[in-house]
Amino acid sequence: MLEKDKVVVEKGDMVCVYTGFADVLLEMKKKPDAEARQRDLHRPQRPRREAAAVDHRLGPAPCIIADNYAVELIQTSLTDPLPTKQPWLPLHEHCLFKNGIHLGEMFYLTELARWLREHKRSRFLLTAPPLRLPGAVGSPSTAIATV
Repeated sequence: MLEKDKVVVEKGDMVCVYTGFADVLLEMKKKPDAEARQRDLHRPQRPRREAAAVDHRLGPAPCIIADNYAVELIQTSLTDPLPTKQPWLPLHEHCLFKNGIHLGEMFYLTELARWLREHKRSRFLLTAPPLRLPGAVGSPSTAIATV
């Protein structure tokens, strides 16, 4: 994907991956269909494959952002058997714990992705300050892209 779209990842970049998953949820008009959501959630997605290609280039405080739940493929339910001695969310373990790469989930990237593609660009300024929640492990952000 990076080569095909001629995207260059440099030290300090935040990598945003548009999969279309958020579009599927929004099309359900606040009445999510669990079966469709699960089917779409488990289709092959790009972030897992692309993370290995970018993680060593991101430098200090890098970030991978996607428009899906977990930036990676996740198992169907908690009752599904896991492969022996493997993490439940392997990309999370690889990025967060082994490499200090932050993950951004459920970002709405549709309009930005379209605009960038139409203008043959891949770079923009992203500001995404989190809500101030002392002691929390995650926080929604108020992301704004400037092109």
